[in-house]
Amino acid sequence: MSIIENPIYVLCVLCLMVIAAYYVAKTKLGSKFGVALLTIVFTAVIANFKLIPSASNSIPLYSGIFTYLAPISIFYLLLEVNLKSIKKAGTPMIVLFLIGSAATTLGILAAWWLVSPQSVIGEDSKIIAGMLTGTYTGGSVNFNAVALEYDFQDRGVLYAGTIAVDNVITTLWVVISLAIPVMMRSFWTDKKVKITSEKKHAKDKNSLDFRSLVWLVFLGLSAYFVSEMISELVPKIPSILTLTTIGILLAQTKFVSKLKGSHTLGLYLVYIFLAVIGAYCELSAVAELKTIGLTLLAFAALAVLFHGIIIIVVGSLAYKDWEMISIASQANIGGGTTAIALAETFHRKELILPAILVGTLGNALGTYLGFLVVNIL
Repeated sequence: MSIIENPIYVLCVLCLMVIAAYYVAKTKLGSKFGVALLTIVFTAVIANFKLIPSASNSIPLYSGIFTYLAPISIFYLLLEVNLKSIKKAGTPMIVLFLIGSAATTLGILAAWWLVSPQSVIGEDSKIIAGMLTGTYTGGSVNFNAVALEYDFQDRGVLYAGTIAVDNVITTLWVVISLAIPVMMRSFWTDKKVKITSEKKHAKDKNSLDFRSLVWLVFLGLSAYFVSEMISELVPKIPSILTLTTIGILLAQTKFVSKLKGSHTLGLYLVYIFLAVIGAYCELSAVAELKTIGLTLLAFAALAVLFHGIIIIVVGSLAYKDWEMISIASQANIGGGTTAIALAETFHRKELILPAILVGTLGNALGTYLGFLVVNIL
């Protein structure tokens, strides 16, 4: 066994790439790309210099990360989904968010009809449609959940290309969301919807202590085992969907809700998973993405455009608050983090907590809608 195939060496390099991405993402330029995309890019560079194995000479470590680590990482991230607390977001934000979720699904279906990505990408286009439905409902947790069920991560370059397109569209939608209130007010005056502001608990849920760690490790492994058993008994039920459901149900219990660090642990495991995705990106195969890349871009852009039109039109009929509509839309497309950024920019402090809460609702809803779209198509 050569040194570049040694699993411990490779794992060290993957961890190092996450560390590098973390620090670069803290710079002014790096912050525009984020840790996830930087992790993929850095590992891709290392793999293409033959310093670690790539797709053409994959090692069992990569398969193990895809099979075990990635699904468990999604489980950990879902342990923060507190369905009871979502009601604190207030009826207006929840209604707008659900309108946005429906708009995403309809947008994907409309874009599918107009762009016909299946004629260029083939059967993988259905999976991509499900992944984009998931991520434009609640975030990357749903994106990866759908991808893992269909082993889409094995299409290294195509997977990374889909992530890159997603990042471009998400960034553009942040800019558009910032402009929506200004544009709409030029011909239709709005009225701010009042929502009672609530302070978040002071307790730091992201600090991982030993008690939480031992329980999180046990729960993650147990949930994975149970989901695999159910999948064997009922093959038609995707194991990742069972794992997702178990995670959401456990998150509602008092005991699990008090565990600290599930988000931190889950996020780190996701980055390791993305590092392997980067390792699968061989430059020799990038040329194949030229036409496919343009098709992906057109497909995702049209889907988000339809989402925007629907949520603006329908949302304005329910609540004529352009800033709230923009924040709810951003909670769909970009997730809770970018929705918070919009609330801060609009000086709507009372919408910060609702943005976080409907973001968790998206995490819970997105995977189901993603699988629904795959089955419809």
